[in-house]
Amino acid sequence: MTQQFSSKSLVVITGGTKGIGRALVERFAAGGYDVATCSRNQKDLEMLKADIESSYPVQCHIKQADLGQTEACNDFALFVKQLNKPLAAIIHNAAIFRVKALMEESQEELQAMLQTNVISAHILNRQLLPVMIERQQGHLFFIASVASLRGFDNCGAYVTAKHALLGMARALREELKPLGLKVTTVMPGATYTNSWAGIDIDQKRLMPPTDIAEAVWAAFSLSARSVVEEIVIRPQLGDL
Repeated sequence: MTQQFSSKSLVVITGGTKGIGRALVERFAAGGYDVATCSRNQKDLEMLKADIESSYPVQCHIKQADLGQTEACNDFALFVKQLNKPLAAIIHNAAIFRVKALMEESQEELQAMLQTNVISAHILNRQLLPVMIERQQGHLFFIASVASLRGFDNCGAYVTAKHALLGMARALREELKPLGLKVTTVMPGATYTNSWAGIDIDQKRLMPPTDIAEAVWAAFSLSARSVVEEIVIRPQLGDL
């Protein structure tokens, strides 16, 4: 038996207007779930809302928020809570990526990378997980990276942040499993998103974001008796 969620349940997906986030919004909307998402760009959010609500019989709740700012994280969490819907899943997808050697990163740049990619998830969890804990049901996803598992040159701050995100997910898995909540970390390799914009590489060498969304949906769809703790997905020819 799969997990049983109300038809009024909500899936929260950060960074939902592009790439993997957009694919996730579409996949859960296709599955019949209302979605709440955020982005730094209001116009992109409005276009997403129009597309989703014209294609699926669900509601797409949008909130402009730069999760690199603590106040914006708190505002988005309040926005979600005020929807007053049971939470089926929270998917931490928002992230920033920068090509730069770690030894060239300033302290401020590293802090900004950690704020968006890691600390924002902690802020949202502190405010939203109690909604799931009260019902003893829900699924927490972290969209990490193969950079959570190995080092890559010339993107050291990103590697540092993604390693930290995996550690956070593993800790929460242990803390939340007695409470009935699931935790899954997804670690994709090179995926065709804006992070690769302007780079001269064959698109066929990259995974489509829809593959990542389908993997998340498959893990979400398991029975309450099982959890996929970690998923590693790479291009068929391996890392770039």
